[in-house]
Amino acid sequence: MKALIFAAGLGERMRPLTNHTPKPLLVAGGKPLIAWHLEKLAAMGVRDVVINTSWLADQFPKVLGDGADWGLRLQYSYEGSTPLETGGGMLHALPLLGDQPFLLVNGDIWTDFDFARLPREPAGLAHLVMVDRPGHATNGDFALDDGGHVRAGGDNLLTYAGLGLYRPQMLANWREAVATEPGVNEQPPRFRLAPILKKRMPDGLITGEHHRGRWTDVGTPERLATLDAQLRG
Repeated sequence: MKALIFAAGLGERMRPLTNHTPKPLLVAGGKPLIAWHLEKLAAMGVRDVVINTSWLADQFPKVLGDGADWGLRLQYSYEGSTPLETGGGMLHALPLLGDQPFLLVNGDIWTDFDFARLPREPAGLAHLVMVDRPGHATNGDFALDDGGHVRAGGDNLLTYAGLGLYRPQMLANWREAVATEPGVNEQPPRFRLAPILKKRMPDGLITGEHHRGRWTDVGTPERLATLDAQLRG
């Protein structure tokens, strides 16, 4: 299995820390945020990892090299000066990921979820890890029904953790789901992944699970400082 780490964001809410450092390379608990993911991926047997980059992209190979420190092989999917959003970033990285299911994780989260708990293949097109809604995102994203299927709406909405397992076929006919996205006709196309997920949900093709452990969306300097203190404590 290969993995894709989303690391192309501009980190605007994290300024001024991200003026000179990409958010996934900010340090928490003595190591870059992205290094926590690389360690887990290596421990579960993943060997090939694709990292999408944009803002301050040259810093990633300087800090992470080719992945040999973790027993990994890293490849970088450079998106240009403007990030391609989650869907466009995944589409851009597909040539490096191949045709088998891959693990996806956002480079700016921290969690105690054991990546090895994920199924080796999703039952449908994707399997998402969901968490309780944090205080800063009270609306939630999706619902999880009793059969383990993710739905676009419903009671007790959960937050997508930025972690899951995807089949490349998830992006088949992607234009149908993102026709109204503002960057869809750019080259390369720029669009979000959420509309595609929602379009697949009525057919039961998106499954999920509820992680009740620790999870942080490290989106602000304050959250980074809190996480750092917890990990060092």
